[in-house]
Amino acid sequence: MIRWLNIILLFACIASLAGVYVVKFETIELTKQKNSYTNKSEQLKNDISMLKADWSFLNQPSYIEPVVRRHQADLGLDILDQSQFININDIPMRKETSLDDAALTALFEALDSGVDPIAVLIEANSQ
Repeated sequence: MIRWLNIILLFACIASLAGVYVVKFETIELTKQKNSYTNKSEQLKNDISMLKADWSFLNQPSYIEPVVRRHQADLGLDILDQSQFININDIPMRKETSLDDAALTALFEALDSGVDPIAVLIEANSQ
């Protein structure tokens, strides 16, 4: 009886030892993957930083102006003139509109009665 118990416990120890080694090697592999992803993330952040620097250089007026002048005729571009700008006070104001109280009242009454006028319009237009 004790002999069989010792044999069962020996196999249990061997199985748990194998399980510990499997977990150890899986952990090592996951650590390698994590380090790989971290390195790739850092490289992508560096690439983004480089692209932002390039973009800011390419958007400088001193870089854009010669390109625009070179292709001005092909693109049909004209240089802005001071007469094209107006004062903010010269912009016409929007006409004041009054609310249609009767229509709003009818809308709220329809909503209160459980009828959705928009749904009715959508159904009528979809048929």
